[in-house]
Amino acid sequence: MNIVLMEYYRELKGYTYEKLSELSGIPIETVQKIFKGEAFSLDCEALQALEKVLKPEHYGNEVRETGAYGVKKKDYTLEDYYALPEDQRVELIDGKFYEMKAPTTGHQAASMEISMQIFHYISRKKGQCRVLFAPVDVQLDCDDQTMVQPDVLIICDKDKIIRRCIMGAPDFIIEILSESTQKKDMYLKLHKYEAAGVREYWMVDTDRRKVIVYFFEKDAYPAIYGMKDKIPVEIFGGELEIDFALVEDTLTDIGQ
Repeated sequence: MNIVLMEYYRELKGYTYEKLSELSGIPIETVQKIFKGEAFSLDCEALQALEKVLKPEHYGNEVRETGAYGVKKKDYTLEDYYALPEDQRVELIDGKFYEMKAPTTGHQAASMEISMQIFHYISRKKGQCRVLFAPVDVQLDCDDQTMVQPDVLIICDKDKIIRRCIMGAPDFIIEILSESTQKKDMYLKLHKYEAAGVREYWMVDTDRRKVIVYFFEKDAYPAIYGMKDKIPVEIFGGELEIDFALVEDTLTDIGQ
């Protein structure tokens, strides 16, 4: 885990250097030097201890689960998913339901701006890929125990697009983080997407004005960008760059 990523997770968890020192058992002086880049290559054990405290797995076990009609079962299936009332929005992941709250205006504005930039690029290039945005069902594993609704996705295999859903892994997914979905998006769905064969996964943190980019075909750890950056879409060889300054402008216009 690089320093930039460690700093992001430190900020996300609200940990001071003193708290990190307490949780990791690493002297405060060493913690401070690591985050200043002064001891990054000097103490592997200290780095590993800090990563253990900061790694996103710590966000994965607190996702709120809800059952259909308030009844909790051991494992739900697509039959249960399709039996839900139309106004009850959930995702089904590995046989468990996770409720989804209505997105904020900032969430929707960011999603629309990103989608439009992708759409214009594909249209200009007369490409075969398609960009879609939520709500759209994705039967990620092609089984009856997982159905997710990514915020933005790119699908390049038209055979995966059927009437009721996307059948299989999209090539590219973006999730706009929110307080209610952050834990799920940063751990549970991160690993689900990678395992299913999603090639590239972005998480947009509009609160902290950061974008976390995973290109699974190349790097184990993500790159982190700011909201003023132009970020290359690697599945298109970096030829498409999403201009997040325009996303930032959109958020500013609506006061977020």
